[in-house]
Amino acid sequence: METSYILSKVDHTLLSVNAGESDIKKICDEAVKYKTASVCIPPCYVQKAKEYLNDKVKVCTVIGFPNGNSTTAAKCFEAAEAVENGADEIDMVINIGKLKDREYSYISDEINRVKKACSGRILKVIIEICLLTEEEKIKMCEIVSCSDADYIKTSTGFSTGGATKEDIKLFKKHIKNGKKIKAAGGISTLKDAEDFIELGADRLGTSRIVKLVSQIESGNEL
Repeated sequence: METSYILSKVDHTLLSVNAGESDIKKICDEAVKYKTASVCIPPCYVQKAKEYLNDKVKVCTVIGFPNGNSTTAAKCFEAAEAVENGADEIDMVINIGKLKDREYSYISDEINRVKKACSGRILKVIIEICLLTEEEKIKMCEIVSCSDADYIKTSTGFSTGGATKEDIKLFKKHIKNGKKIKAAGGISTLKDAEDFIELGADRLGTSRIVKLVSQIESGNEL
């Protein structure tokens, strides 16, 4: 698999709490250089990143992040504001507590309301797989498949685990209606990235792949 193809699937991500404006500019520059699918950044930097990138790379941001337990109204406001500021794609975290309580209509309604607030932008639904049972993962595949969202996404990268190959296989088996898959968290090698794509992931949320390619190019591969 060509490295350029892998990079075209990457949401080049920086969501750390201590990320500053210079850090955001750096990953924007890297995203342009390596032609990644998007930069995935905190909401407070969306407007400046959009202006800085000048549509050379898509801008993705997160809402209800990382815990997912803000109200639906708050998530909708975040999504609408992000779109107003220039976001091309939105990654939202579900309310995991509501899923545990089997309040499936709440989860479905929230996804669709957030999608409406996205005004046609791509919406990816983060389900935080490391906290779910297999039954809950399958149920979320069903809910996302029947929703207005565009992607199911494995993880925030801020909990106890990230994407696993077994979970991507599970998603591929149960996701329907043309919904796509984003693997995120713990993707640290080109082989990892290639494996996830081959298993069915259309996007990869990672900060490491661009860094790794840069190191290879400079002869400083770890």
